[in-house]
Amino acid sequence: MRSLRTLLYLVVIIPQVHAQNSPLLAELLAGNTHPRFRQVMDNPGKYRVQIIYTRIDRDQDNVPHFTHHTFQTDAHPYFNPASTVKLPAAILALEKLHGLPGGVTRDTWLQIDSAFRGQRPLTEEPGAPGRKPTLAHLIRQAILVSENEAYNRLYQFTGQEYLNKRLWQLGHNQVRITRRFEPNDEEQNRRSNPFRFLRADSSLLYAQPPETSTVSFEYPQLPLIGNAHYSNNTLIPEGMDFSRANNLPLSDLQQILQRLMFPMSFSPEQRYHLDDEDYRFLYQYLSQSPGETNYPKYDEKDFYPSYAKFFFRDSTVLQQPPGLRIFNKVGWAYGFLTDASYVADFDHRVEYMLAATVYVNEDEVLNDGKYDYNELGYPFLYELGQTIYRHELSRKRTYLPDLSAFKIDYEQRVNDGRSALKESEVDN
Repeated sequence: MRSLRTLLYLVVIIPQVHAQNSPLLAELLAGNTHPRFRQVMDNPGKYRVQIIYTRIDRDQDNVPHFTHHTFQTDAHPYFNPASTVKLPAAILALEKLHGLPGGVTRDTWLQIDSAFRGQRPLTEEPGAPGRKPTLAHLIRQAILVSENEAYNRLYQFTGQEYLNKRLWQLGHNQVRITRRFEPNDEEQNRRSNPFRFLRADSSLLYAQPPETSTVSFEYPQLPLIGNAHYSNNTLIPEGMDFSRANNLPLSDLQQILQRLMFPMSFSPEQRYHLDDEDYRFLYQYLSQSPGETNYPKYDEKDFYPSYAKFFFRDSTVLQQPPGLRIFNKVGWAYGFLTDASYVADFDHRVEYMLAATVYVNEDEVLNDGKYDYNELGYPFLYELGQTIYRHELSRKRTYLPDLSAFKIDYEQRVNDGRSALKESEVDN
């Protein structure tokens, strides 16, 4: 039997994302007259809009060919990547597992100790089977509803040095992931907790000692964002400085996702060190609804199917179109909303990629928890997503794609009496 990666396509095509604006994309965007969409698109500089629409055309052998259509995509205008950094953290946590001795897998029971100031241990996880933490459970939490604590633990496992050096090795030279999502200083972010992986009888399988990152980062001075910001509950009358924050340019985010979904479109040395089961695992939880998942068990009303699918998140229609699956990762913080998606419509045999970011903060005050997500950001991204989706549904293809490589047997929610987590109970 051919492997999953071989089934995806058979020859190598090296993709590139260019920053020049696309006439096709400009034409598509101009055709949407929705008031909220036009408010943003008529002033894209104010709203820091960046878009990458990737058209995928298959040939007679089902090999995908990629054409990137961009709008204002440039690595220099900064946007805060927020939770999108959880995608490379999850991928590289799985990759790092393959270098560990002792038969450690993503489902191996783990415990986390502390070895430096501010570090916290982890010995049990209430939402996991048997309350036993595993890397698989952390990844599900980080991807399904973007839990911050799960990302913090993945960051601790990979370590700051491995995480960044591996991304740079893969060609993401401007990426900088230096922070966990908790109030740590730079020295704390360099320090990783000790991990212990245990057998079912509680005996030690493998111990990963605490690590200290020695990698040095370049922090180019960025223009301040906004007119004011809060720091320690005090209003500072100047914009916020993101110069030392995480950095994940949109083109890199798109390529990280494309490398995952289409590994054979990259040369062998530029692919992730994952096996077929790793790919299948990530595909499942990038596209599975929180309401379909048993561990963790999330409330289906709070975490509706389009909760973390911004290009299909409509306040009046909470379900995705039938036959459609979205493999994606979103982020939201400081007024920035970002989504990078691979969309597969199995009923209509349509596929494409879409990545975008927008900044919606009309009062230009940051860190006050008051942003225009519901009023402007979500409607804009929804309209963008529908614009591209409608275009793809009407676009003629010489060869229809065989999408069987992305077909997943999704979970069915089991009524076992456990209470489900609500949004207010999840740190994201």
